[in-house]
Amino acid sequence: MQMKINNDMYDVITSKDITDIEKAVDKSILTMPLVAVYCGSRLGNNDVYEQAARELGSALANNGMGLVYGGASIGLMGAVADEVIEGGAEAVGVIPTFMLKHEIAHEQLTRLHLTDTMHTRKTVMAEYADAFITLPGGLGTLEEIMEIATWRQLYQHEKPMIILNINGFYDRMIEHLTYTADQGFMKQEDLDRLVVCNTIGEAIDMLQTVVTINDEVDTKKMAGSNS
Repeated sequence: MQMKINNDMYDVITSKDITDIEKAVDKSILTMPLVAVYCGSRLGNNDVYEQAARELGSALANNGMGLVYGGASIGLMGAVADEVIEGGAEAVGVIPTFMLKHEIAHEQLTRLHLTDTMHTRKTVMAEYADAFITLPGGLGTLEEIMEIATWRQLYQHEKPMIILNINGFYDRMIEHLTYTADQGFMKQEDLDRLVVCNTIGEAIDMLQTVVTINDEVDTKKMAGSNS
């Protein structure tokens, strides 16, 4: 299945394709580790959020890391991608076909993937990613980091997960997760794996020590394969 965008044809990765994720996602031409960045398709009401997104994108590129993200050119998503590309690093976008009605795909990416569903999108992003960072965002952003944390809790990967708590944005979520662990519904060790960083520098320092790990997400299990 293919789809045309701006006179270019793109293959659409389907839920069937990700049962053989190594075939669907060719990472052999990549020259650097990629960090999955979850963030809003809006800019928010405070300029500090866009500034942080741009600083993160620039810092990733300056430290030899690329980006895998939701593929849009708008909001914090577009701001991160713009700076990664401006810095000469690789940027991979992954966007479901139905989202093209709501979000404009970035036109300067190293690679753009289209998918049939949100689940396929997240699986492809997880396959590309060597680490995960969450910037401020809405429901989709919260869902993405919680799902990847759940996959870690279920031993589907061992990749680093960072919550970038810009402007105290995630204070209340962190408080709730701490309460969840205190009430016995979450292990403290699973909470501890969600590393909270308050600055871009803290996040980059952590990534520099762990982002090169070669530990694959078991996306075959995520896709429901019995093989």
